[in-house]
Amino acid sequence: MSSEGGMFSDIPVNIGVVYEGERIRKQTMHVELGGPQVLEKFEILQVKNPDKINDGEVLVLGPDLPDMAVGSSIPFGICVMVAGKKLETDMESVMERRIHDFCNWVEGFMHLNQRDTIWLRADKRAVAKGLTLAVIGTVLLRLYRSALPIVEKISITFITDPARVHEHYERVKAIYEERDARTRGMTDDDVDVFYGCSLCQSFAPSHVCVITPERYANCGAISWLDGRAAARVDPKGPIYEIPKGTCIDHDTGEYEGVNEVVREKSLSDVTRVQLYTAFGYPHTSCGCFECTTFYVPECDGLGIVHRDFRGATPTGLTFGSIADSTGGGRQVDGFHGLSFEYMRSPRFLSASGGWERIVWMPSAVKEKIGSFIPPDLVDRIATEHEVTTVEGLKAFIQSHHHPIRSRIASIEGKEEEEEGLRTGDAGLSIRGPGAKAGRNPGMTITFRDVRISADRIFVRKGGNSGG
Repeated sequence: MSSEGGMFSDIPVNIGVVYEGERIRKQTMHVELGGPQVLEKFEILQVKNPDKINDGEVLVLGPDLPDMAVGSSIPFGICVMVAGKKLETDMESVMERRIHDFCNWVEGFMHLNQRDTIWLRADKRAVAKGLTLAVIGTVLLRLYRSALPIVEKISITFITDPARVHEHYERVKAIYEERDARTRGMTDDDVDVFYGCSLCQSFAPSHVCVITPERYANCGAISWLDGRAAARVDPKGPIYEIPKGTCIDHDTGEYEGVNEVVREKSLSDVTRVQLYTAFGYPHTSCGCFECTTFYVPECDGLGIVHRDFRGATPTGLTFGSIADSTGGGRQVDGFHGLSFEYMRSPRFLSASGGWERIVWMPSAVKEKIGSFIPPDLVDRIATEHEVTTVEGLKAFIQSHHHPIRSRIASIEGKEEEEEGLRTGDAGLSIRGPGAKAGRNPGMTITFRDVRISADRIFVRKGGNSGG
């Protein structure tokens, strides 16, 4: 579709799926709506009584795009209200997630993430052509009606006035929490089917999100109940049933049916998925995950960092660098995209040690999900206020008697056994978490007290011989 004809002939920029995945860099952006520099931002869709909706209305509460300072980042809210005889509140999260989908059809407009982590940018050239929030609202109205005929009435409000964003912010977060709480207590054993989501494949072609009662979508926006509602509303859409099939390994959460669907939807790029582990065949990561784990080889532990954390983790990596290496549908041992709600699950990384494997997280994450961390571990997990380096982390683990300290002792014992190798002419130690034959496990190479002299060095992929 484009603005050259059809339903978008009156729109000043092109509209179509070809623009999904478009990235707008800082040097070309006109303005940033929400994003990591802004604390208060959100998007919400709610099912309302028809008499509460002025059908087809698009409101902009605050300045529109052309009136915003070039290069600025502003608080931002999107409120969508829908009505229809067949609509139910269980469908809200799924229809809300389509905001991300439809915004990315607009040339010169980028939408990332969801809920209260949204990050949008408008391109300077698109704004010069006439792109406004009012125009984007018109596009969203038409796309919702086209894709979801059960929507009989719809209105959209964009909020760019910081005071008004603030007014709605806590109310909207309470709605998110109410939705999330609905599936707590359900288990994977209670159901015969899981749900898959491929909404992010424009950004991550080999990623398939597997949604179960005990494993929320990576983006934090879709629960098992939401997946069920979506599959009923749009059986041929991007959210679909996954028959569990035979359970291969209950501890890791591996099922024949899941592997079969993931293999098909990823075009065989991913052939196995284990839902409750960070090593081996971990669940793939898209680009919209709320948080991610990262591996700390010095203590064989895992850290967690969320999207809005500005600093560096003790390993020196930022959220952005970790996200770049694990996103896109890859399976990387120890690096694992996840949602806040998954961290509240009893099966959170259960096959990899669960909370006893977590050694560091930002204080904001601990504050948000602290009541779901085992009480005896809360104070044993370091934050940025106590620890900023790996050596500091190791000292904290020992002084606070974290369960992971036994792993540190094991690692240091092995290092002592290998001391002869390290101080010799080779002096090389290679180790990697969760190595599997035939797979690239990722690895840490540590050089200690090394003195190497060589005329030439040949590095080969393996299997060949000769000089």
